[in-house]
Amino acid sequence: MTSLNFDHLQEISPELHRLGTLAERFFADDANTSLIKSRQFGEHMVKEIAALSGVYDATARETTNDLLRRLATQQVLPREVADIFHAVRKSGNDATHNLAGSPAEALAALKFCRALGVWYRRTYGRDPNFKPGPFVPPRASANVDQATQLELVALRAQVREAEENLAAAHASAEELAKARAAAEELARQASADSAVWEQTAIEMEANQAELSRKLGELQKAAEAQPQQLQMEFKQAGLQAASRLELDERQTRRLIDVQLADAGWEADSDRLTYQAGARPEDGRNLAIAEWPSDGGRADYALFVGTTCVAVIEAKRESVDVPSTLHQAERYARTIELPPEHRHPHGPWKHGLNEPFRVPFVFATNARPYVRQWQTKSGIWFRDLRRDTNHPRPLTTWFSPKDLVDILETDLDAAAQGLAEESFGKGRMRPYQEEAIAAIENAVVTGRRDILVSMATGTGKTRTAIALMYRLLKHKRFRRILFLVDRKALGRQTSDALETTEIEGMLNFAQIYKVAGLEQKLPQDEDQVQVATVQSLIARILNEPDPAKRPSPGTFDCIIVDEAHRGYTLDAELRESDIGFRNIDDYQSAYRQILDYFDAVKVALTATPALHTREIFGHPVFHYGYRQAVVEGYLNDHLPPKRITTALSEAGIHFEGGEEVEIIDRKTGQIDLFELPDEVSLDYDLADFNRRVYSEAFNRIVCRAIATEIPPSKPGKTLIFAARDTHADDIVRLLVEELQEEYGKENVPHGMVMKITGTVDKTDDLILKFKNDPYPKYVVTVDLLTTGVDVPSICNLVFVRRVKSRILYDQMIGRATRLCPDIGKEHFRIFDAVDLYAELQEMSDMRPVVVKPDIALGQLVTDLQNAETQEDKSWVAAQVIVRMRSLIKRMDAETRESLERHVGESPDTALQRLSTRSGAELQDWLAAHPRSVELLERRPLTTGKNDGVVISTHEDELLRIEEIFGKNTTPEDYITGFERFVRENMNQVPALIAVTQRPRDLTRKELSELAGLLDEKNYSEAMLRAAYGRARNADIAAHIIGFVRQAALGDPLIPYATRVDNAIVKIEASRPWTQKQKEWLRRIGRALKDKPVADPTLLDQGAFADKGGFKRIAQEFDGELDEVLHAFNEAIWAPPAA
Repeated sequence: MTSLNFDHLQEISPELHRLGTLAERFFADDANTSLIKSRQFGEHMVKEIAALSGVYDATARETTNDLLRRLATQQVLPREVADIFHAVRKSGNDATHNLAGSPAEALAALKFCRALGVWYRRTYGRDPNFKPGPFVPPRASANVDQATQLELVALRAQVREAEENLAAAHASAEELAKARAAAEELARQASADSAVWEQTAIEMEANQAELSRKLGELQKAAEAQPQQLQMEFKQAGLQAASRLELDERQTRRLIDVQLADAGWEADSDRLTYQAGARPEDGRNLAIAEWPSDGGRADYALFVGTTCVAVIEAKRESVDVPSTLHQAERYARTIELPPEHRHPHGPWKHGLNEPFRVPFVFATNARPYVRQWQTKSGIWFRDLRRDTNHPRPLTTWFSPKDLVDILETDLDAAAQGLAEESFGKGRMRPYQEEAIAAIENAVVTGRRDILVSMATGTGKTRTAIALMYRLLKHKRFRRILFLVDRKALGRQTSDALETTEIEGMLNFAQIYKVAGLEQKLPQDEDQVQVATVQSLIARILNEPDPAKRPSPGTFDCIIVDEAHRGYTLDAELRESDIGFRNIDDYQSAYRQILDYFDAVKVALTATPALHTREIFGHPVFHYGYRQAVVEGYLNDHLPPKRITTALSEAGIHFEGGEEVEIIDRKTGQIDLFELPDEVSLDYDLADFNRRVYSEAFNRIVCRAIATEIPPSKPGKTLIFAARDTHADDIVRLLVEELQEEYGKENVPHGMVMKITGTVDKTDDLILKFKNDPYPKYVVTVDLLTTGVDVPSICNLVFVRRVKSRILYDQMIGRATRLCPDIGKEHFRIFDAVDLYAELQEMSDMRPVVVKPDIALGQLVTDLQNAETQEDKSWVAAQVIVRMRSLIKRMDAETRESLERHVGESPDTALQRLSTRSGAELQDWLAAHPRSVELLERRPLTTGKNDGVVISTHEDELLRIEEIFGKNTTPEDYITGFERFVRENMNQVPALIAVTQRPRDLTRKELSELAGLLDEKNYSEAMLRAAYGRARNADIAAHIIGFVRQAALGDPLIPYATRVDNAIVKIEASRPWTQKQKEWLRRIGRALKDKPVADPTLLDQGAFADKGGFKRIAQEFDGELDEVLHAFNEAIWAPPAA
């Protein structure tokens, strides 16, 4: 059997060659059998790919569809290749089960199989530069339809044209021979005997057992191969996929499949205008080749008899957005009788020719890639407004999606939101400001919106009020509230059922809410709470399109705790597509966000750099320090550092010493003898992560027991390094509490672990929040985000983290107010120097955005980079990775590498860092073991990166408050006073506090608090420092501390200042009884909110009484002056 389309596969896969050739030969006489053979070709190729990748399981009852999705998820198959496999599979299934199949479908499948064969040859045949020549069309029978006959004629013309072009261009002898052979094949096809091919097919079908045996051999061989080879296959597959070229007809075939998955009836061969296809009631048709004055639109989409969109499709290599202009031209000139036009059209926008359809699409059928937008995805534009800009989609809208979009009245929604008041006293002022900022962003067309609000300031309450307003005025149809943990999802669902919105009705009584357990929302559901993990299962891992949500299922997404998991897509330039897997740069979270065509509102307390780059700059920010100043959050006292002998000196093991190493996964402990020349040293950053000392942890637990007795009000949250470490802390803390207070005073359940491994974590969190016990909870990271336990008064760090975001979230667990237990502040106990390590980091400190790519992967990238620019870019990453690996090498591996390369690793690295990418590639090729030696796990980490067990003795050295690095309370105060005096005449906020307190505003006070917080001068820290230095605890307020430093004002308790001010103002002039009552109310409010300005009287109980305007009437319009008088009287010097 020979076939110029598939002969190139003979050497690397005889079975693929056989199936491809049979599919081609059966085309002339039996399109159905040809389609079945094409399907078998695709199925066998998928199995071979799985076996070559070491992931094939012959015993698994796995369908081809499931195997395809698994290979795509594991990034073995590029997505554009997987789409072609699916198209062949679906047409083959239809032929198998329904005895269907036209010559047009068979020809399309053949062309897809030929493209897959070329990709396979370039990838697994290790022939990336393979040039197959043009597709050679098979012999056709007499019953081939006219369109297919024309396509075959065109394909034959391409074959002959290729031969002429190559001859004219003096092509290589090999290329010219291929072209001539293709032309000769056309002449030979007419004499082919189909009976011979049928007999051959029957004979070969019997050999299935042999095929299974060969697949098993491939699987075993792949398992024995180094991981590096699999990486090379993946990169070669991506490079080959980027060079796939499908013609416009093939592109339409792929689009047919995609449209059908979205709920449209699509067949660009049969459902055409010329074939008589017309819209019908009750059907959603994608009719191909619909006429217009300027040509034929590739597709016209009809919902029933109404045309809702025009699609323009181009072949894969064409940029998509530029094609959208052609679709818009068709939207103006499409031939539509009145009964097929939308009743709200046409849409004029001042054009000579108005748009006759509301929507247009353009695509080249490539999967959407954010970093390669213009060459991928589906581009969509809503033509109903001239201010609507094109935007990319990852998949097609369903018919219902487009109907829903048409029913949304944006102008009415904008007007309704503008006229809707917040209602007096329902929201805090900053929450109203946040909602107003979000709504303004929505109305002006922003689709990615970031809001930053400190932990404990009511982000969920704000989000619920926002959703109520947006749904009430029909700006959005259905909102997805996206969380990353079930505990947070249930907390949100509970809030929706308890938060009163309208009268006595809560949100869930007004709007239908779908909970976590519901896979897809019902038509009547207007809010769904879901975890990212569940949506990954429902979208990325769901093989049945009917069971997936459509991209228009939600038109708004509230992203809770947006800093978690949303890793910025790594840098990806167009030239990188050939050698770097795009899936390495897109997190599952980002894919979910991109999947839905929705406005995204991201909420976070810690807006890291990568969060801003995804969602834009915050439209509203309300920080922790501002919330503390305004009395909505608690501040912390100076942290207490727990210092032991081991934490100060580190842990050291001598060479030749026996050490115990515990396997992180199994818990098994092995004894390991260090080589004589290898010693181990661990500093505090390694404690409980790379080395475990029970003596150290016991002393920390003893300090917790003495510093935080069970009798004190409030709860304690302890952060451990890992789950087994949390178990140890629970055991040791119970023992130390019993030792300190007696066993009878430490009931079971006083100390508890709450991590992701315990049973019914939600119930335990509720117990921690509402019940007396547990009093002390040990966690790893389950309680770092979103969980609301206001009674937490103490945080204990026995875990070192590197992320400022995670650190801020850990601190945020204790910031909430809890007046029921008299909580005025919270305390931090630090056993690992975490506070000192991270406190000075910026909230916007960049987060590592590139994935942790192995050195072997980077070396493969270097080999595949085609330009010098690309090689230089990858080479820089290789050098950085090599430097990191050299630093952690053990002595034995370092010596092996030195012998291999002929110089010390450091010297080699220094020299290579100045060389070109090509020179680095040559060096690596000349030293083939260098990558393996560099990536070898150091001896110091033990088996499976285990944890070394230390039995060194330890003792407590001191527990001391931290005011700064090596700073005493006196030094801290001196630094504060110096800062104030140097800036009191330059910084506006300091000028206001020191020179004109009468006119001080809340905004200026917030600016002052933020400025001082940047320098680590918070009110709680200053109060503690002055208390230690002067042996007196005076709650003088931040303004009092600033004025003392700048002007020498005495430190007087702030509450006393307010009481004195009330007396002074009451005595300043005659007041009515009603006015005196208001003065006292204002005075009481000023003890919590320390600036008297109109905003104070427009919130809380004052708002319920009518706010500033109503109260001003009681003072005959002089309320502004009264407020100024309060500010002046509070900060007036005391009478001599």
